[in-house]
Amino acid sequence: MKNKIIVFCCCILIYGITHAQQFKGQMNIAAVPAPNMHYQEEYTFDKPVDPAKWNSQTAGMHVSFGSTDKLYFRTEVPDLDKQASTWKETGWKGERLNAQLLVWSPDTIQQVRLKCNDLKHSNGKVIGKNNIKVNMVRYVVSNYPYGVKDATCGESPYKNAYLMPDRFEAFDRFEIPGKTVRPIWISVDVPADAEAGIYSGDIEVLSEKSRSVLTIKLKIQNQVLPKPGEWKHRFDLWQNPWVVAWYNRIEPWSEEHKVMLEKHLKLYADAGGKFITTYAVHSPWSDNSYMIEGTMIEWIKQNNGAWKFDYKIFDEYVELAMKAGINDAITVYTLLPWGNRFRYMEEATGNYVYEVWPPESKEFKSFWHTFLTDLEKHLQQKGWFEKTYLGINENEMKQTLAAIKVVKEHPAKWKITYAGNWHTELDTLLDDYCFLYGNESNQQQVKARSARGATTTYYVCCNPPVPNNFVFSPPIEGRWISWYSAAFGYDGFLRWAYDAWPADPSRDARHTLWPAGDCFLVYPGGASGIRFEKLREGIVDFEKIRIIRALASKSTDKTVKNLLKQLDQHMKVFVPERAFDEKKIAKDVQKGNDLIEQLSDKLASNEMVFK
Repeated sequence: MKNKIIVFCCCILIYGITHAQQFKGQMNIAAVPAPNMHYQEEYTFDKPVDPAKWNSQTAGMHVSFGSTDKLYFRTEVPDLDKQASTWKETGWKGERLNAQLLVWSPDTIQQVRLKCNDLKHSNGKVIGKNNIKVNMVRYVVSNYPYGVKDATCGESPYKNAYLMPDRFEAFDRFEIPGKTVRPIWISVDVPADAEAGIYSGDIEVLSEKSRSVLTIKLKIQNQVLPKPGEWKHRFDLWQNPWVVAWYNRIEPWSEEHKVMLEKHLKLYADAGGKFITTYAVHSPWSDNSYMIEGTMIEWIKQNNGAWKFDYKIFDEYVELAMKAGINDAITVYTLLPWGNRFRYMEEATGNYVYEVWPPESKEFKSFWHTFLTDLEKHLQQKGWFEKTYLGINENEMKQTLAAIKVVKEHPAKWKITYAGNWHTELDTLLDDYCFLYGNESNQQQVKARSARGATTTYYVCCNPPVPNNFVFSPPIEGRWISWYSAAFGYDGFLRWAYDAWPADPSRDARHTLWPAGDCFLVYPGGASGIRFEKLREGIVDFEKIRIIRALASKSTDKTVKNLLKQLDQHMKVFVPERAFDEKKIAKDVQKGNDLIEQLSDKLASNEMVFK
C-alpha cells in the first residue's frame, strides 16, 4: 500500500529503552526492549492510574459484562456506567454473537475459571454449551496510545509503550493480580438449524473463594445467515505463508508447515475470506517485512535461453487455501515489484540472477508475454484461470499503464486487480479496483463499474489514522468499516496484511516502521483477536443488509417499506463521516442494527425468510 513499500537496509533499527509514563489512564510499560531484540523481556508495570478508584472497590472478585466496541485496560477499574450481570443480544440462525466479560479485583484472586451452561428455549430446545467459546484476551505492546488520531506511516512520535488488549488465548483457569483487569471474550455460534425464539442460560465465574453467576438471553430471529463461503462481501487480506514457517522455525513447505497453514487459513476462511494471495515474483515489496514474501513460481532460465517455470509451491498453497474454504479468487502478485526488480535462476550455475526490467522495456514485454502464456496454460489445466487476477499495487501512473498495456496485448483475457488511489484513466482497464480510503471515486462511478460487471472495494493501511484496525484503534472502527462498504456501494474491503508478523507478535505488536498491528490481524497458532472479530462482525452486518434489502424490496407490507426507507436513509450517515467520534459511530452502527432487527422480524412474520 502507499507509503508501505519502503526500502530499509542492513538491520532493523533498535529502539531505545524508554521509561513509561501514564497516558490517558492506560497501562504503560516502564522498560520495553526493541521488538527485534531476541531475548526474554522483563516488563515492569507502572502503578495503577487512579489508586483512589481501586481503593474504593470492595474486596474480592468483581464481574460484569462490558462492551465489545471498546478496550479495557489492565490496571484501570473498568469504565462502566453500571455493572451488568445480563447479556442480551439478538441475532440470526448461523450467526456468531459476541460479548466481552470483565473480571477485576483490588486484591489477587486465584484460579479464576468459567463454566458455560446450555442455553434453553422455553419449548425445551437447546443451544448446547459446545457452541459457546471463551477466550482470555491477552495484552500486546503498542507504540501508540488508545484512540489517537495522529498515527502515521513511519516511526511513532510517541516514545512510550502501551499495553492493548487484543490477542485471544484459550485457558482453563488464571490468576488476577491485585488491582488488575482481565477481559474475556465470549462467542456463541448459533446453529443454522436452531429454532427461532428466546434462549436463556448462564455462565458461572468461579475462583478459589467465590462464585458469580451471569445471565445470557439471546433472541434468535427466523432468518438464516449463509455460511461464510457463501457470503458476497469480497474480503481480501494479503497473506504471507513463509512467515508461519519462520515464526515456528520449521522448513517452509514441509508437511509440518502445511498442517500449520491449514489452521492458519481456516480463520480467514471462516471470516468470509475470498482472495488467495500468491506471488510470481520474489520479494515484491522491497524486503520490507521481517520475513519477506518469496516467489511461489520459480523462474528458470535454461541453458538454451528458453524459460521454464516451476509451479509446485503455487499449486500447493492454492490447494491448501481452497481446502480451507477460500475459493473465489486468486491474486498473482505482481507485474510491478518495487524497483522493477526481478529474480530468476540460471540452470547452468544454479545461481539466482537479479534484473531490473522497467515495464516500458523490451525485456519486460518479452518475458511477461512468455510467462503469461505459460501461466495461462497452467491455470487452465487446473481450472483456475477464470478466478485468477493479476495484481498490481500502487505505482507511478506511467509504469502502471505500461504494465497494463503489456497484459492487454496478450491473447488471453486476463483480469487485473489494482490497489491504490482513484485514477480516472485506470477505471475501465481494471476488473477489480481497490481505493485507499479518502482517495476514492464518487459513488456514481462505483455504480457504473458495478453495472459493467467490474468490482470495487477499498482499503486502509498505515494511513489514514481512522478508521483503522491498529491494536490501539477503538474496536468499533473495525465493525464500522463494512457499514461504510455497504453505504458507499463497495463490494468489500482489503487490508495489508493478514499475517506480516513482526518479531514477537504474540506479545509485541510494534513494527520498526508502522503503527502497531498495521501489518497483521491474526496471531500465531491460528489465534484470533478483538480486531479480527470486530471486522468479522461488520462483514456479517454487510451480508444482513444485503439480504434484508433484497427481501424487503419484494414486500408489499407498508411497515416493511417504511422500515426499509428508514434503513436506506440511515445508511447515508456513514458516507460523509470523517470526524470519527468513537461514541457517535457506535450509535450509528447500533441504530442500523436495530433497523435490521425490526425488518428481520417483520419479514419473518410475513413468511419472507432467508434460508
